[in-house]
Amino acid sequence: MSYTDIAGLYELFINCGQKITTDTRKIEQGSMFFALKGENFDANTFVNSAIEQGCRYAVTDDKSRANGTTIVLVPDVLEALQQLAKHHRKVLGIPVIGITGSNGKTTNKELIHAVLSTRYKVYATKGNLNNHIGVPLTLLSVTSGHDMAIVEMGANHQGEIAFLSGLADPDYGLITNIGKAHMEGFGGVEGIKKGKSELYRYLSPKGGLVFVNGNDPVLMELAAGLKLYTFGEGEQFDVHGQSSPQSEYVAFKWNVKGKSSKESDLVSTHMFGHYNFINLLCAAAIGNYFKVPVADINGALASYKPEMNRSQVEKTERNTLILDAYNANPSSMALAIQNFSEQPFPKKLLILGDMFELGVYAKEEHRHILEKLQALHLDHVYLAGALFYEFKVEYPMYHFFKDAAGIGKHLEEHAIVETTVLIKGSRGMKLEGLVKFL
Repeated sequence: MSYTDIAGLYELFINCGQKITTDTRKIEQGSMFFALKGENFDANTFVNSAIEQGCRYAVTDDKSRANGTTIVLVPDVLEALQQLAKHHRKVLGIPVIGITGSNGKTTNKELIHAVLSTRYKVYATKGNLNNHIGVPLTLLSVTSGHDMAIVEMGANHQGEIAFLSGLADPDYGLITNIGKAHMEGFGGVEGIKKGKSELYRYLSPKGGLVFVNGNDPVLMELAAGLKLYTFGEGEQFDVHGQSSPQSEYVAFKWNVKGKSSKESDLVSTHMFGHYNFINLLCAAAIGNYFKVPVADINGALASYKPEMNRSQVEKTERNTLILDAYNANPSSMALAIQNFSEQPFPKKLLILGDMFELGVYAKEEHRHILEKLQALHLDHVYLAGALFYEFKVEYPMYHFFKDAAGIGKHLEEHAIVETTVLIKGSRGMKLEGLVKFL
């Protein structure tokens, strides 16, 4: 039997208890297996194994493997997965918040989820399942028991956010910022601006609402003509606030436009870095929009602890580590360095790794980071990766290594103690492996 209509496939999905599997190493009993293809694999070869291991159905686009009963044929497995997710989203009919941006997508998603979950049953993207496969899997994980969903959407080229928006069909949108991320795929900063703002352009004709950082002139310009709910430093915004420098962790107060000018309670958080203030304020604003009580908003933000190497503070027996090694681009690295330079730590060390996906902009952007380090008089710096290594002769004041392993070996021979260490680099540099040496 061939399933060319999504309605028929959707019935099988429901019969499977809405359980999807794409990896035969992680089979969930009674689930539906989708045989996706990648650059180095073709999961069509595993459809029989999936059934044997407990999947109720397997979906293939290889005619020779379909049996018309448990192994069903579709024209294209990936497209079937995407269209199934789109159909499921329509059936659910619940509010969806779409999130994209160059930096902070996952942090914002987690903070917003923490706030909204105090009042609603909310499903949010797990980990970084935010691409053409991850977004469908996210949507298919939402059930009729959820009140709303938060869908993170990532992109490295133009047209991708428009496509993902077409699947998730968000009612609300948030672009965290527009910075220098995936410059190679987008074709420079203007390409990034065009690509990320596809979320706004999707929401415009359907009358969707966007949550916008009012202090960001680029986002405000792109959001012109849309329904806005703004947040930022300034009483003209729907939700406004200001940070209160107390320690390395962000503490802030916030209030709602038109309400009593009496300051709200101070919210002390576990978030490192002033750049996280706007993320926290954004979550407070969205919580306020959805009528979450102030006490619940503040409690959720105060108790939230970052994980997965994102602005994560970790104290070892010898040092304090600010682990921000999940990813990096020129914008996020510059912010992290600036914030770190402003902290009154007695002893500081920066461990920075190469930034990827910059294409022809790579050398220029790595030079900018080195210039920033020099301008801020940060001299205790270890730099890892081939892109930084090119500047070894030009910047003799810093320690250059070809990879993270080189830094690890150096740290074994030269122990670092009683130091606050910022670790920042692209995911592929695997700088989190240095924690054991610190």
